[in-house]
Amino acid sequence: MDKKNSFVPLNTYLSQKKYKIENIDDPVLFRDIFPYSEVCRIPFDNTIIPICPAEGIYISDTTIHRLGGPEGVIRHSEFFLYSDKDKKAVEEVLALGYEFPKVTGWIRANKRDLKLVKSMGLKETGVLTSCSDYHIFLKRKEAMEDYLAIVEEALSAGLELRCHLEDITRADILGFVVPFAQELMRLKEESNRNIKLRLCDTLGYGVPYPSAALPRSVPKLVRTMVDVAGVPGELLEWHGHNDFHKALINSSTAWLYGCSTANGTLLGFGERTGNTPIEALIIEYISLTGKTNGIDTTIITEIANYYEKEIGERIPNNFPLVGSDFNATRAGIHADGMIKNPEIYNIFDTEKILNRPPQIIINDKSGSAGIAQWINTHMRLTGDSRINKQDPSVSRINAWIQELYNKGRVTSISNEEMEHVVRHFMPHLFISEFDRIKRRALEMAEDIISGVADSPELKSMDSAQITPLLEKLVFEHKFIQWSYVTNLDAKIITPFITQPNLKGKYKHAHLPEDFSDRSWFVNPLEDGKIHVSKFYVSYITDVLCLTVSAPVFRKDEKIVGIVAFDIQFEDLVRAEDLV
Repeated sequence: MDKKNSFVPLNTYLSQKKYKIENIDDPVLFRDIFPYSEVCRIPFDNTIIPICPAEGIYISDTTIHRLGGPEGVIRHSEFFLYSDKDKKAVEEVLALGYEFPKVTGWIRANKRDLKLVKSMGLKETGVLTSCSDYHIFLKRKEAMEDYLAIVEEALSAGLELRCHLEDITRADILGFVVPFAQELMRLKEESNRNIKLRLCDTLGYGVPYPSAALPRSVPKLVRTMVDVAGVPGELLEWHGHNDFHKALINSSTAWLYGCSTANGTLLGFGERTGNTPIEALIIEYISLTGKTNGIDTTIITEIANYYEKEIGERIPNNFPLVGSDFNATRAGIHADGMIKNPEIYNIFDTEKILNRPPQIIINDKSGSAGIAQWINTHMRLTGDSRINKQDPSVSRINAWIQELYNKGRVTSISNEEMEHVVRHFMPHLFISEFDRIKRRALEMAEDIISGVADSPELKSMDSAQITPLLEKLVFEHKFIQWSYVTNLDAKIITPFITQPNLKGKYKHAHLPEDFSDRSWFVNPLEDGKIHVSKFYVSYITDVLCLTVSAPVFRKDEKIVGIVAFDIQFEDLVRAEDLV
C-alpha cells in the first residue's frame, strides 16, 4: 500500500459534473472488496479529507420524548404503518402532542404504501430506495424512475421525504448514488420542499478511516454526497449496523464529516447484530458538543428497566451504560478504591447522570445494608419494590456470606454468585423464561380477541353473522380449543365452534347453560376490559388451557355480550414460536 498521503478537500479529485445512470451488462459488486467466501477487504486510496461537521447535529429513530429534550436533539421517530398494532402505536404517540421527536413513517416505494402515510395524517415518511447492484442490477434506470415517481407524488401531496439509500456501502457511488441524489436535489429545488437522504450501511460495511476508499469510507461517502451530489449536510442522515462492531464510531464519523443526523435504536436493538444504540448517541452528542440541550440522561436507565421488567428482554450484564455490571469493579484493590473515591474507577458520576450509583461489591464487610443495595441496584428495583435491610431474606443471604468467610474465603463475592444466592432466597424477584413466554402468549391472545370483539359481526349479536367469523378464526388458529359468545344472561348464543377433532367431545360434554359465575364472564362485564384467566386443565381435553374474554360493545358503548376463547397454551407457544 502506498504510504504517500495528501490532505485535500474531497472535491479536488471528484468532479462536480452532472452524473448519469446507465444500465450495465455486469453488476458492480466490488468482488475485490467483498469476495463473500472470505472476510471482506478495506481498500485505501490514501487521500485524507478534513473533518467538516454540519452546522447542527441531531439524532433520529424510535425513542421517547424526555430523552431527546424539548429542543429536539432527537429529531424524529420512525414507525411502520402496516398492521393494526402499527397504526394504533402511531395514533397514540400523535395524541401526546409532542413537537419532538416528530412522528414519521417508513414505507416501500409504491403508491399503495404512500396512501398509508396520507391516511395516518403524517407529514413525513421514509421510503425504501435500495441503491446497490446487489438489489437493482439490470434495472438501474427503471429503479430510479420508479423511485422518482413516488417522490414526485409524495411531494405533490405535501409530504416531506427521506429516501433510504439501502446498502450504500456496497453501491456504485458515481454510477448510481450520485446521479440519483442529484435528481432528488433537482426535485427539491422545483418543489421547494426538503428531501432527506438516509445513508444506510445495511450490512455494517462502513469504516471510519479518512483515507479508506469508496464505497466503504464513511468520511468519503458523506463528503461525496455534499461536495459532488450537492446534498446539504442538514439533509443527510446516517443509519448504521453493528455487524463489524462499528455502528457507533461510524455514526460519530458521519457527524464529524458533515452528516447532520445519526439514526439509532433503543439499546441498539435491530436486525442481526443491531443498530447504533440511541443512548450511546446521546452520550456522544454531549461529548462532541459540550451541551445537553435539555436531554434527560437518567431516562437511559428507565429505558433499560422497562426493557427488562416490562418487555422481558435480558440486557447483557456488561452492556455499556445500561448493563447491571457496567459501573461495577470486581478486583479487590479496585473495589476498595471505588469505595474510597468512586471517581477513580467510575467513568463519570453515574448516579447523577444515569441515576445509577456505582455497583456495590459484596464481601464480609458489606452487611445487610450493602446486600440490600446490591439487590436493588442489580435487580433494578424502584419505589415500593425496593428491598430494605430488615428483609428476612437479606439476613439469610448475609448469614450465607459470613459462613463463606468464616471458612477462609478472602475474595469478594462475584455478581454471578450473588445472583445465584438471591435467586435461591428471593425467587419472586426474577422473571423466569416461562414468565416471558407466558407474557408474550397472553399479549398475542389479547391482540386476537380485541380485533374480533370490535368487529361488526360481533356487535350485531346475531349468531348467524358471528358463527362464520369465529369458524374462520378457529380454522386459522389451531390453538383455539373453543370459541363462543354469550349474551348478558350468560347464555351461549353460538354453536360449538371448535377444532374438528374436538366437536364430538363438546357435543357429549355436560356444559352448564348459565355461565354467570365464571370469572371470564364476570370480569369483562364489570370493568369493560379484556380478561385472561388463570391456567387450568380442561376437563374436556386434559391439556393446559387459559380463557381469554372481552366485552362486546354496541355503537353507544354499552356492553351487549362477551366473546371468549379457550386456548391450549402449549399449542399457542409452539404455533407462534415463543420459546
